[in-house]
Amino acid sequence: MRWLTFISLLSVTALADYPPDIDDYFSFSKHVGSGVGISYGIVGKGRITGVRVWEANNNYIYGIQLRYGYAWTNITGYPYGQVQEMKLFEGEAIVQLSGKYSHYVQSLVFTTNMGRSLFAGQPRGHSFNMYPRKEKAELRFISGRYNGAITSIGAHWGVVSDPYRKTPNYL
Repeated sequence: MRWLTFISLLSVTALADYPPDIDDYFSFSKHVGSGVGISYGIVGKGRITGVRVWEANNNYIYGIQLRYGYAWTNITGYPYGQVQEMKLFEGEAIVQLSGKYSHYVQSLVFTTNMGRSLFAGQPRGHSFNMYPRKEKAELRFISGRYNGAITSIGAHWGVVSDPYRKTPNYL
């Protein structure tokens, strides 16, 4: 009987050391906004290291751009109005996306795991708050639609796999 107890404890301990399935960390925050216009997806390789958001007259969000590593993506929407920019520090990740929307996305707030935030736009309309289901996940890419300004936005969360590390970043 003691032998069976020992084997059971050994099995549980071994399973606890086994890394969780990376797919368990991926989640999606549904799109908010009217969703009118051209669809977009802002995607890159590796971790997001910077964000740019264009707002016009402290109003709608007109354009969004993400940086992965050292490379900026194409601008989604239009680079119209004033640009707000935040470059992330080493090990910093976006863990929350919130803001306001009506027909257009009125405002965006990107918040990091280090407590820093980028604020853009005018806080009017319906509130939204997007975050990953799992604690170790971070923003991987965004998608939505634009028609002049950004009409909808959704967030895709997951972990970043680093090909040079022996263990995934989520451990």
